[in-house]
Amino acid sequence: MTSTTDTSDLAARLGLKQGLVVQEFGHDGDDDLHAAIERITGKDLVGEDHDDVVDVALLWFRDGDGDLAEARGMLADEGAVWVLTPKAGLGEHVDPGDIEATATTFGLTRTTTVGTASDWAATRLIAAGTTEARD
Repeated sequence: MTSTTDTSDLAARLGLKQGLVVQEFGHDGDDDLHAAIERITGKDLVGEDHDDVVDVALLWFRDGDGDLAEARGMLADEGAVWVLTPKAGLGEHVDPGDIEATATTFGLTRTTTVGTASDWAATRLIAAGTTEARD
């Protein structure tokens, strides 16, 4: 488990800020990260059944978990998908090349990867043709 400071730093590194709507898929139970995201955005995370546009999709993704299509669904034009995967060497690890290949199929492109906790990595995907930076 990560500390509150670590998860707050992570939420900030994910580019989250006040007012953003964050939708989560495949929840892994990291309640510290949830709390940090909610503190930074000032909003509760919305679940998989949310049916309105979101600024960020947070997808906990493991080997054998379907595909990235669900996270792309209601994403705002300038939104981002953060794919959290188990790090290399851990069970259910997903090869970054597989993420990139699948992302391309759904009109997304990989921009960056950051470490999260000791056993997860986060890969940022944006719609192909959009700019890297968000204000």
